[in-house]
Amino acid sequence: MLVGTNGKDGTMNMGTKDLGKRSREETKDKFSAIDLFSGCGGLSYGFSQAGIHTQIAVDNWSESLSTFEANHTESKAIEFDLGSRNMAPLMNQITKADIVFGGPPCQGFSISGKRNPNDPRNKLYKGFLRVVAEVRPRLFLMENVPNLVSMDKGRLMYEIESDFQQLGYFLTRKVLLASDYGVPQNRRRLILVGTLSDIPFEMPLGNTITDDTRVNCMDALSDLPEESLDDGSGYPIEPQSAFQKVMRQGSKGIFNHVITQHSDQTKHIIGLVPDGGNYKNLPQAYRNTRNVNIAWTRYASNKPSFTIDTGHRHHFHYEYDRVPTVRESARLQSFPDKFIFRGSKTSQYKQVGNAVPPLLARAIGVSIVHHLEGRGGNLRDAVSHS
Repeated sequence: MLVGTNGKDGTMNMGTKDLGKRSREETKDKFSAIDLFSGCGGLSYGFSQAGIHTQIAVDNWSESLSTFEANHTESKAIEFDLGSRNMAPLMNQITKADIVFGGPPCQGFSISGKRNPNDPRNKLYKGFLRVVAEVRPRLFLMENVPNLVSMDKGRLMYEIESDFQQLGYFLTRKVLLASDYGVPQNRRRLILVGTLSDIPFEMPLGNTITDDTRVNCMDALSDLPEESLDDGSGYPIEPQSAFQKVMRQGSKGIFNHVITQHSDQTKHIIGLVPDGGNYKNLPQAYRNTRNVNIAWTRYASNKPSFTIDTGHRHHFHYEYDRVPTVRESARLQSFPDKFIFRGSKTSQYKQVGNAVPPLLARAIGVSIVHHLEGRGGNLRDAVSHS
């Protein structure tokens, strides 16, 4: 089954293979991997669709690892601080693997943060580097925010790349836009790939689509109700888009769909913002009630969403006068409905916001498999053409 963007005539014109099922070829895991700073496992989930099996996932956040274990039952989750000076307890549990991948925390690089080049979190990639040095995988992949390239006038990026080059890796980096890969979200991620082979790694090219044919917020969310649902509740209506059909594949119902109860005044202000609008649409008296430039922003129903954050709650549903639920946020990240989040609601929002969209991960994973199999070549759309 193929799924992707809706043409204006309602037909499917391009897309990626569904995340609910894998082809017979894909179910034969081709390569082993270690996931560092794994969070809930968006990268691992997408990579699994390409035939990459995560043997070990490492993070120091127990609630995210609980979610990881629930959704990656054949992987081992290890709670460990990759910023630790003593890496021996982790190294004693690490096995050889074809691939090491992950996303060191990006708060020090992010637009939403203070972008402090001296933020100690900027050095967490050193833990990633030490594992790569120990395991010597055939390929590593590190993802982060695009601002990493320009941070501190490029010095941090230069330091990171130099460290990996000293280990003998040939590097390729590119900023990828998630909505190019069937994700209903304009999320940009910097992807840095290192290989022991000097054969250039080819990033997936994404879909040949236009702004009118990207998967949009309505495509993603229109079958989810305004009010909360108990976990496991049935779907109230039939899927309204091809994307929703894929998100429902293998699901036993709706989970993590608990709305936030806003004050009457907050709901009143949200109600004054039109579909796709923001604080500029508000009467002057309300414009400064939240002192951030993204405040009072509604998603546009006919466009992909903004980058999903970790729960700051400044972005609102395109129709309902509330912030999206965890499940709605997960949809905008392309997590299928059968992927269930554990922990407190606050933690669930953070897990979703920190994750790499699985459909983007799958596209990258297909390129990785092709590279390691020696097939090379640039894969447009990263779809199955088999």
